[in-house]
Amino acid sequence: MILTDEPMAKHCSLRAGGLANEFFAPADIDQLSSHLKTNKKTAIFIGLGSNLLIRDHGFDGLIVHTKYLKGLSFGKGVITAEAGTTLAKLSRFAGTNNKHGAEFLSAIPGSVGGALAMNAGAFGSEIWQYVASVKTIDNNGNIQQRSPADFAVAYRSVKAKHGDEFFVSAEFDFNQAEKNTEARDLLDKRNASQPIGLPSCGSVFKNPNNTFAAKLIEACDLKGFCIGGACVSNKHANFIINQNSATAKDIEELIKHIQTTVADAHGIVLEPELVII
Repeated sequence: MILTDEPMAKHCSLRAGGLANEFFAPADIDQLSSHLKTNKKTAIFIGLGSNLLIRDHGFDGLIVHTKYLKGLSFGKGVITAEAGTTLAKLSRFAGTNNKHGAEFLSAIPGSVGGALAMNAGAFGSEIWQYVASVKTIDNNGNIQQRSPADFAVAYRSVKAKHGDEFFVSAEFDFNQAEKNTEARDLLDKRNASQPIGLPSCGSVFKNPNNTFAAKLIEACDLKGFCIGGACVSNKHANFIINQNSATAKDIEELIKHIQTTVADAHGIVLEPELVII
């Protein structure tokens, strides 16, 4: 079923954003492919919406929500996960099957599709370290099997060497010899230092070379600084909190203010991790 004028604040972790002209949550990849074959609108894919902001005037296209694409299986030494599978669930599933290396994923509040699109990482590990292959779909509903060699992968960046396609599943080879027993301790420390349970998108900015975005923002005395209902977290300076019914404009203006302030003080232009549509 296609929903029209769907409020994207319901589907993004910042709890802000405009309306989607069309909103579709396919039951499976076949249904998704069938719909895209007849769709004429610009499409974007979302999962948990933990790294996404839709501007207040909305999106005049098709939002594909992957929440029902959560197949998960293990065979021939690899784990296959569909795009809507949460990273926490993937991490647990790998552990249950004695596949080591996925522990870091439990710290990332997202799903497989988004993690593949941005090369999500934590604790010194990144998801593309473990990708054996991916399955993609294009705007015409055509499905392709791709290898890591088909993508230019870098820190929080993944660029396809072919046309625009969306990730629908991946095969992972979590091949570490031993379990990362420090992951739980690191996760506990991270939860103690971040504003867990409040509307945010996680880290707003990528870390520049040889330093941390949070350190630069805090040095500018921006903790607690607000524009409208959007505020820099008092707990972690690289988090923006929707503290009081913030609009997408409030959040975007706060991002720009942080960038300008840090650039003036440190000569470094912070690059957002947050995707703004």
